[in-house]
Amino acid sequence: MESSKKRLRDEGNESVTNCNQLKLKSPKDGKRYKTDVANTEQLLRLIQSIPSRKAEPFKLWLAEVGRERIEETLDPERIAERLVTTYERKGYTREWINQRLMAISARKELTDEWKDRGITQGREYAILTDELTKAWSGMTTRQYKNHKGLKKESLRDNMSTTELTLNQLAEVATKELSQKEQPVGFEQSKDVAQRGGSIAGNARKDLERQLGHSIVTSQNASQLNHVISQMIEASVEASQKEEQSDVNG
Repeated sequence: MESSKKRLRDEGNESVTNCNQLKLKSPKDGKRYKTDVANTEQLLRLIQSIPSRKAEPFKLWLAEVGRERIEETLDPERIAERLVTTYERKGYTREWINQRLMAISARKELTDEWKDRGITQGREYAILTDELTKAWSGMTTRQYKNHKGLKKESLRDNMSTTELTLNQLAEVATKELSQKEQPVGFEQSKDVAQRGGSIAGNARKDLERQLGHSIVTSQNASQLNHVISQMIEASVEASQKEEQSDVNG
């Protein structure tokens, strides 16, 4: 670690200078000692500076990721292809993936509208999202994640197809209202977000009355059918191949 940091300093790289130290508990004696900590960018830069052969597989992976990102800059459609592939590997169904892609597009259109209205990205975006989410689901984003037993995981990646649809309706309605009314400042945009979310909230309540059960589920991705179904199919297929192999053997 120290040798890598020294090499980076010699190269004039400032990322290593920004590394901090925190008092972390030692697994050996349980005492807390000052320990170097770094963010993801700093860690990757340190790994790149390691001359050992053991670091080569990681360096090759970084080079591959870099190549992919350059290709995506030249052809943005590759971003969607990579996203689809990632979700497929996680076991999501095509139906869910298609809905998720549309939800991503709707979210981008809404945040672009917020930007045009002078909303500050970060804290203000988070507050408006909370207002919108609470208006349609009855819970803030944090409460919703707790409801599903999530910590740092993406809430949308753990929604059912119906939940995604209602969330998308809330964001589309908020964007349309904002474009029509052109609110000035945060407070006016907050009112629009609440009303946009309420449109989806009314749709949710109407659907729940028709179905006789809640649409907002406590199930996360690992428990929802759109993931489990493919896991079961893969398990059955593997068992069948194993049985066939035993027969042939």
